This record gives sequence, structure tokens and C-alpha cells, in this order.
Amino acid sequence: MKKLMLSFFVVLFASTAYSQELKDYGTLPSIDIKNINGESFNTSQIENDGKPVVVCFWATWCSPCMAELNAISDLYEDWVEDYGVKLYAVSVDNARSSSRAKSTANGNNWEFEVLLDPNNDFGKAMQVANPPKTFILNGDGTIVWQHVKYAPGDEEEYEEVLKKLSGK
Repeated sequence: MKKLMLSFFVVLFASTAYSQELKDYGTLPSIDIKNINGESFNTSQIENDGKPVVVCFWATWCSPCMAELNAISDLYEDWVEDYGVKLYAVSVDNARSSSRAKSTANGNNWEFEVLLDPNNDFGKAMQVANPPKTFILNGDGTIVWQHVKYAPGDEEEYEEVLKKLSGK
């Protein structure tokens, strides 16, 4: 009986963890943070003229975060062309290590927007306990999908969500 119950929960978890079902998680809070150049940026400015937006929370010390953003970087140009997507990578490095975010982004040739949240105000508001955590917003700015952690291949799941949002 225990094996049967364990099998049931494994199947249930696997089916919900990898579901691309779109839900309404609300909108982004309005929080003041900085862009990669140290200029003020309010998260209410995260938008994309009616097209999908991806928001990835990451840190320079987080190996899965780096793997996720580098995998997305390899696909990003195609995503922009195919789905019109815009990506914001929000570093939750603290004030001491946030200076590495800019050199990390530049060193990896990331073409997407990089934002700094050194006090983790935005991260806390978005309930990011540990990065990476990724959110996808529809063209109206509603958060319709979220994903915690990263494993190679997860970017394919993100693309499936983008396809749904763009009607492709």
C-alpha cells in the first residue's frame, strides 16, 4: 500500500511540476530597484507592448541560475523573433556581491535586461525564497506561469508557455 501511495504522489507531483497550464497569479508589484547601470527602475516599468515577458530571479553565486540564463541566452534571439518576448533577469545578489551582476551579464553576452534587487525587496514581494525562480507574464502584464528551480531542458517548457501565449 505504501508503494502504491508513493507512486501516486510521484506521478501527481511530476504532472503538476511540468504542467504548462496558465493561471492568473496577479500582476507585478511596484517596487523601486536599479538597472544594471545603477539607475532607478520601478518594476511597474516591466512591460512589452502587449507581448509576453519573462522575469527570471537569479544570483551570481547560484549555479542553476547561471545554467538557466545561459540556456535561455542561447534561445533568446529566436524567442524574440518568434514570440516577441522580452526578458528581465533580476539579480538578488546582496549589496556586496551585486557589483558582479554587471560583469557576469556582460561576460556571458546576455542580450536581455538585467536588474538589481540587492535588498531583495522585489524578490520578497514575489515570494522568491531561493533563486532561480521564473515568471512568465502575458501581454496584459498578468503573471500566468511560474517555475521554481532549474534543470537542463526547462527552457523548452518555457518556450511551450510562450507558444501558448502567442497563439502558435
